[in-house]
Amino acid sequence: MTTGIVILQAGGNGMLGTLIPMVLIMVVFYFFMIRPQVKKAKDHKKLVEELKKGDKIVTTAGIHGKIVDMNETTFLIEVEGGTKIRFDKTAISLDATKATLPKA
Repeated sequence: MTTGIVILQAGGNGMLGTLIPMVLIMVVFYFFMIRPQVKKAKDHKKLVEELKKGDKIVTTAGIHGKIVDMNETTFLIEVEGGTKIRFDKTAISLDATKATLPKA
């Protein structure tokens, strides 16, 4: 007498049984990964567009300074001691002027 393993296959729902988990994984991936990143990018773009001369900022490198000049793609910021450094607009992390103002 030989022992064997019997494999039972579902008849018609093989494709549907595979498709539903994949769709659910994509939906979860969208809501937990893609959507928050898109929202964060929109918020950052809005932050950079609202900045003006005289605003205090913090860069992604952690450098604190005040905007003294700006053009289409860069900011010229003045750090302590009067040193001026030019940064790309994407390097701006935080508007320190708004962060230090008391909430109304």
